[in-house]
Amino acid sequence: MMSGNYTPIDKQKVSGSVPAVSDSPGQVAVKFSDSNLQTFPPSVSQGKISGGSGPPRDADDSFSKPVAGSGEAQSSGWFQAFTIAYYRQYFDVDTADILERIKDSIIPFRGSFSEKTADNPDLYGPFWICTTLIFVAAAIGTFVTYVAQKIQKKEEWHYDINLVTWSAGLFYGYVTIVPLCLYLILKYFSAPSGLVQLFCLYGYSLFVFIPALCLSIVPLELFRWIVAGIAGFMSASFVALNLRNHIVSAGERWFLIVTGIFLLQLALAVVLKVYLFTVTV
Repeated sequence: MMSGNYTPIDKQKVSGSVPAVSDSPGQVAVKFSDSNLQTFPPSVSQGKISGGSGPPRDADDSFSKPVAGSGEAQSSGWFQAFTIAYYRQYFDVDTADILERIKDSIIPFRGSFSEKTADNPDLYGPFWICTTLIFVAAAIGTFVTYVAQKIQKKEEWHYDINLVTWSAGLFYGYVTIVPLCLYLILKYFSAPSGLVQLFCLYGYSLFVFIPALCLSIVPLELFRWIVAGIAGFMSASFVALNLRNHIVSAGERWFLIVTGIFLLQLALAVVLKVYLFTVTV
């Protein structure tokens, strides 16, 4: 090994080294004053799909409010109802919301559906409930007539397309015309309710008829009447109980309005029994 003829580094004079800067009396420390900038809290985004504002708490004047979060100039008044962006807020729901509202519709005696959906009524659930009803009614009618053709050994079997068109007109028409008429009636009695909220309420009230239609395959007329009666009573109770507290403000005639709502929903159940539940093999 080589001998250690090395000079320690602290004894060397290294070229290019920078001496430490010492504090001199002539130096002045510069101090920056505190900033007066204001901090603003982040805006709270409402809704699940976008950061736009949710529907108004009182949807009665919803057609006069602009749609927030669109980034473009929106037309005011009733004209914005003809834009797609306006209806985006009424489809801003997820699976958990839909399942919770369906659960409330089949347990009608709570009467809390209107309160839960007051801030966020949706049209997604009512649309798919009505669409499902249409195809369930058509599928059951087709299945039963096909089985009847096989049992009776008939050579020809014809599918009745009128069953689809009739069901579509009944369900889509019911959840559109009845809430609209009720909206005008409540507005006349100075107890206005949100139009979209009424669409939402009546749409979910039809869910109970989906399992009732499936049970109509059972070839017992008495059983079908019982199923239609129970489904109609549950649906009518759901609508009437959720509107009762709101319609009480209409005065002494609130009982007649609630009774009319209840009986009209029962009448729908009777129509469904006569035209859709009466399938025989």
